[in-house]
Amino acid sequence: MLTLYDYLPSQNAWKVRVLLGLLGIAYETHQVSIFEGESHTQAFLKLNPAGAVPVLGLEDGEAIAESNAILTYLAEGTPYLPADRFSRAKVMQWLFFEQYHVEPVVGSLRFWTLTGRLQRNQAMVAGKREAGARALGALQRSLKGRPFLVGNALTIADIAVYAYGHRAEDCDFALADYPAVSAWIDRVHEAIGPGYPVHPYSIDPHSGG
Repeated sequence: MLTLYDYLPSQNAWKVRVLLGLLGIAYETHQVSIFEGESHTQAFLKLNPAGAVPVLGLEDGEAIAESNAILTYLAEGTPYLPADRFSRAKVMQWLFFEQYHVEPVVGSLRFWTLTGRLQRNQAMVAGKREAGARALGALQRSLKGRPFLVGNALTIADIAVYAYGHRAEDCDFALADYPAVSAWIDRVHEAIGPGYPVHPYSIDPHSGG
């Protein structure tokens, strides 16, 4: 059975939980104590030298790190990763976009905001907010007149960008200013369905949240 090395408040890990659930794949969970240093133990660094969750442990003992790499592995041969060359490349485009323009921006601001770290990172906040507005603007332009990021149905591109994108209001971005993005968020939420809660940092007593 697959093993997901998880941290519940992580939206990167949330993406993987969602796809595993949509595909009906059974898996075991190993919760990693991030703030107690478990992700930097020698045992964990053998799974992911970068020391970050999520990691997917395979049945043969191999492991895959980086959330979007895990999504791509799991989605192979399913409707969530198109087979034709162009559509597949467009999915990859959005996976790279998410890891460059969304996760390190909205993800960081959200973490700082929800765990009381905003002030100590104040020197970076203005730049992050400008980058976040640019990312939301790019999504707004791309989603005008189309239901999903690639094609007419949910793909891992949507799951990846939605993970932190739909939490942008947690760090004071006004999603109402981006109506096409807001409508897309509603469609992705409906396509994913219930059963995939967003966990607050406060469930981890060591997070500071």
